[in-house]
Amino acid sequence: MTPPTQPSYAGHRFPPELISYTVWLYYRFPLSLRMVEEMLAFRGIEVSHETIRQWALKFGQEFANIIRRRLPRPGDKWHLDEVEIKIAGKKHWLWRAVDQDGTVLDVLVQSRRDKRAAKRLLRKLLKKQGRAPRVMVTELLWLQSKAA
Repeated sequence: MTPPTQPSYAGHRFPPELISYTVWLYYRFPLSLRMVEEMLAFRGIEVSHETIRQWALKFGQEFANIIRRRLPRPGDKWHLDEVEIKIAGKKHWLWRAVDQDGTVLDVLVQSRRDKRAAKRLLRKLLKKQGRAPRVMVTELLWLQSKAA
């Protein structure tokens, strides 16, 4: 097995520190490319959102892996919920899974509401998390969101 290689910043106009900071911002926080562009512009650095997108494609996977490894492990109590939403006038179902600390584990939007959809969400969740929860709550999430 070969060790991971450091990304090459050669040939880029901006210093590696700025590129890595920009890509880290994009992957660490729920920011759009244009928001990152505005944050840099506020600091006097003019970079287009397309350049940031290209950097994210080229260097982003390594940053995403590091950030994912550093996140706290999700709790062992999962809340599952489904909500009816309309997208372009058509009825869809939003399935979501949240742990006891409020961390969103997964979200799935589908046009159908059946047993296959629920199984698909659970399979996806278990595969992504790598372990089963101690407790799974299915009907109390809507009460918690009303109380907040």
